[in-house]
Amino acid sequence: MTEKIETGSILTGKVTGIQPYGAFVALDGNTQGLVHISEITHGYVKDINDHLKVGDEVQVKVLSVDEAAGKIGLSIKATEEPPAQQVVKAKRPRKRQAAAIVPEIEGQQGFNTLKDKLQEWIDQSQREDLIKK
Repeated sequence: MTEKIETGSILTGKVTGIQPYGAFVALDGNTQGLVHISEITHGYVKDINDHLKVGDEVQVKVLSVDEAAGKIGLSIKATEEPPAQQVVKAKRPRKRQAAAIVPEIEGQQGFNTLKDKLQEWIDQSQREDLIKK
């Protein structure tokens, strides 16, 4: 790997290969890096082939250099201006349904164990005034 390639530098390279996860870019005769699919352009990229072809010359920014593994991480979108933010129409919040109100049994408040509440729930389920029709 060449010593002159440093993180943050902007270089011109040639696309040498395209895979579903990214594009390989030759920076010089001996050095090649990968532009991950998420670094192709601003926004969502479904198919890299819609944006790049083998042989294209591209400007890339060096994101990372791993000398030990011999890998260079590149970005095309880091060399471009991000698109102006579009005004997104605010969505109305969904109305939530109110929780059903179950009348309290006299003297019962707070938290109880399930064992304590089981008989109460059985009794409530049999009450005519609580049964939905």
